[in-house]
Formats: sequence, structure tokens, C-alpha cells
Amino acid sequence: MKILLCCAGGFSTTMLMDSMKRVVKNSKKLDENTFTFKAIPVDLLQSEVEDTDALVIGPQIAHKLDAIKPIIEPYHIPYVIVDKDTYGKMDGATVMKMVFIAQKKAQMNK
Repeated sequence: MKILLCCAGGFSTTMLMDSMKRVVKNSKKLDENTFTFKAIPVDLLQSEVEDTDALVIGPQIAHKLDAIKPIIEPYHIPYVIVDKDTYGKMDGATVMKMVFIAQKKAQMNK
């Protein structure tokens, strides 16, 4: 599963990405070899969206959702917007749960 994390500059999102990687690595149920993560600034989304399985949107760019949707909708990419508290805690476990829920919802709507 390719998970793309998107924020204003890509810096703080890299810390969240590292937390998510640790969650996968420490999980007894998840195989870290089946996951790839990439943190990018929102300006690069168009060039990175292909082959993405889920998009994680940082709270600092949640207001750009109207610009993000036309980029991801042709690819049917599920997305989550991380709330400020979860983001501030760099809570990778909660974000991974959000991603899995978004994926399941997307599969049910196909």
C-alpha cells in the first residue's frame, strides 16, 4: 500500500510518516514490506498521485481540499484529513487506523 502524506512543506509530515512507519514495523499483523510512505508538499501532489493507495492530508492544508479533490478523484484515492490534536501528537497509530477505515469505505463504495 502506497501512502502519500501531504502538507504545506513536507517537513512536519515527515515526522508523522516516521511514526506511521514505526507502527507498521512494530505490528504483528502488518507486513512492512507491503507499505511505502512518502511525504510531500501539496504543490507536488499532481506529480505524485499516480499509484497512490491513500492520501493523508495534514491539518495545515485542510482548507485546500477543494483543490486536492479534482487531483485524486480520477484515481479513486481515499483520503483522510488529520485533525490538529492527532497531528500534534504525531500519533501514527491513529492515522493508520484512519487510513484503513478510508480504504474500507472506498472498497465498499466500488
